[in-house]
Amino acid sequence: MPGARKPRDPALLDALDALDRVHYAGEAWRVVRDGRDPLQGNASGGRWDPTLFDVLYTSLDPDGAVAEVHFHLSRQPVFPSRISYRLHRIKVRTAKTLSLPDLDAMVPLGVDPARYRAILYEPTQAIGDAAYFLGFDSIIAPNARWSCDNLIVFTDQLAPAELEVIESTEVNWTKWRKKLN
Repeated sequence: MPGARKPRDPALLDALDALDRVHYAGEAWRVVRDGRDPLQGNASGGRWDPTLFDVLYTSLDPDGAVAEVHFHLSRQPVFPSRISYRLHRIKVRTAKTLSLPDLDAMVPLGVDPARYRAILYEPTQAIGDAAYFLGFDSIIAPNARWSCDNLIVFTDQLAPAELEVIESTEVNWTKWRKKLN
């Protein structure tokens, strides 16, 4: 059933609670459909949220943000050509970020590095749920589609003033795909 939370693993809670809460102050990038508020989170059931709270998925590299959306759009039978997407540069300030600097840091938390790129989100959703429960306001973790890190923001754990759109540009998919070659 969507939105139903599994019991939290006490060992995972203890492991996360033992980690430092770090702050992040810098830029992040997010791609959304043209006309959508780039600071509006959603409970999409993505890699880090089990559909129980709103999350803002961003990347610390503009290509990382584009690569994530490109991957999901490419899974459709026909890549949507009439829908415009925008890349937003966002100023972000967090105070209680869970930093998972590489895949090896996630192994003790139940993540199999060999399967991280796959759409097998159960282990990472459990981490996201536990981090949210423990009061973290965000997670920095490796991007599964580009060589960079993502910043996943729990929108209701962060004051709205800590997020500010600085700039927005249209995504040119044809031009961006050339970076994949």
